[in-house]
Amino acid sequence: MPEEAVQATEEAKDQPAAPADETEDVHYQAVEKDGTVTAIWEMQGRKHLRTIDPRSAEGKQILALFETAA
Repeated sequence: MPEEAVQATEEAKDQPAAPADETEDVHYQAVEKDGTVTAIWEMQGRKHLRTIDPRSAEGKQILALFETAA
């Protein structure tokens, strides 16, 4: 099942000093299927931190930030 990913980046906020491998910025990938965003992945480098529902308040906020950046 092919999926298209759209990336929007945001700097990590309020994080304590981290080891060298954890200094990469947190970014978000919107996973699309048939032109609809089905999930938002919070990533740090290549590591998946969590999945956010695009219908949630946080998901809508992230998508709105991406749309204004484009």
